[in-house]
Amino acid sequence: MNKLWLDDIKVGARFETEKYEVSHEDIVNFARQFDPQPFHLSDQAAAETFFEGLAASGWHTAAITMRLLVTSGFSIATGIIGASVEVAWPSPTRAGDVLHVELTVENVKVSASQPDRGFVTVTYNTINQEGKTRQRTTANLLVFKKPELT
Repeated sequence: MNKLWLDDIKVGARFETEKYEVSHEDIVNFARQFDPQPFHLSDQAAAETFFEGLAASGWHTAAITMRLLVTSGFSIATGIIGASVEVAWPSPTRAGDVLHVELTVENVKVSASQPDRGFVTVTYNTINQEGKTRQRTTANLLVFKKPELT
């Protein structure tokens, strides 16, 4: 996959990642370490909640989304550096979901004060195999221009 610099990124460009299957064990292990709430830890406890069954932490979905973007979707030469982000989880990620991310570039702006860099606004959805959106994100990313060879 080609590494992208600010000069390579165009408004309207679309990117799609590979897929990642979420397992029951993944959900519980992530929750034990980072978000130990009953609806992330136990099928039985989760059945009695708003989620009506085991649901991955939104932060787990966000971590999977980041992994997919970095490894197969939107390869920025200097890394994906977030300046700001807005995230929503319209439906819970479940065991057995096979997730992928679809990203669209909404805006590219070179910095007036530091012309070696700029900000790229992207929107992306994390979607399962049934087309259900599990995460919706808008992010402003700091991206650098390709250094000039001297």
